[in-house]
Amino acid sequence: MPTAVVTGGAGFLGSHLCEHLLARGYRVICIDNLETSSLGNIEHIRDDDFVFVYHDVVEHIRIDEPVDVVYHLAALASPIDYLRMPLHSLKVGSYGTHNALGLAKFKRARFLLASTSEVYGDPLVHPQPESYWGNVNPVGPRGVYDEAKRYAEALAMAYHSQQGLDTCIVRIFNTYGPRMRPNDGRAVPTFMRQALEGQPITVFGEGTQTRSFCYVDDLIRGLVLLAESGEHLPVNIGNPREFTLNELAETVLRVTGSTSEIVYEALPIDDPQVRQPDITRAKQVLGWEPEIELEEGLRRMLAALGREPVGV
Repeated sequence: MPTAVVTGGAGFLGSHLCEHLLARGYRVICIDNLETSSLGNIEHIRDDDFVFVYHDVVEHIRIDEPVDVVYHLAALASPIDYLRMPLHSLKVGSYGTHNALGLAKFKRARFLLASTSEVYGDPLVHPQPESYWGNVNPVGPRGVYDEAKRYAEALAMAYHSQQGLDTCIVRIFNTYGPRMRPNDGRAVPTFMRQALEGQPITVFGEGTQTRSFCYVDDLIRGLVLLAESGEHLPVNIGNPREFTLNELAETVLRVTGSTSEIVYEALPIDDPQVRQPDITRAKQVLGWEPEIELEEGLRRMLAALGREPVGV
């Protein structure tokens, strides 16, 4: 039985990954300090091959058993979190990644770094291929997250080239699904919460900025395919279908049947105007592409909340 370590394993993506790996026959060691996650995300997992370790990855990571793969997902991914704890966000991206890489090296394990589309910043190339170096403001408010992930990528590649560590890097685009925190500041859970509570849906700017939304099941499938491949260079994983935030808000209203109005607020500093993955490499290297459309994914989120979708 292979053993996987998942840092950030009690978070939104991490908890889904833990479930998926257990279903594939892995023993799973979930590491999390619960700063931005919850035991509620993993309390339903009742498996003898699942272990939870309460630990902050900025400190040395010790695992007293063999490990085959390390999935490093620990991060303060929500704008609310990394703006609230900018220094810790930088530490998780630097010290945390260094410690996770050190664990993988000591155990001679495959290492997957969960990077982000935010390494592209407010892109001047559209859609964004892995060859694009990005347009990032290092001293802006989003820089603590963007640059932490860019540094983490450089660190992973240095471990690969100098230490011979078996690494891979996934650049995750906007992902949504059950277990997202309703107040984490990201568009899908925010719009869903507001629609279900009958509150106005708040759209920043004019709502013409675009995002591409990938359902969590598709995303997790891509992560595992990459970890089990022999690829070392970055690979985008996300849904290439592009929506404006106005279109997202309107879709949420139709699916929920809400009568909430759409209101507009000032655009945050350095908010990207476009975001769309070029998934050519994912198709070629992994044979991966998303299967679940936005409407279906939103229906699944509602079902997980015990609500019946109205339809689109």
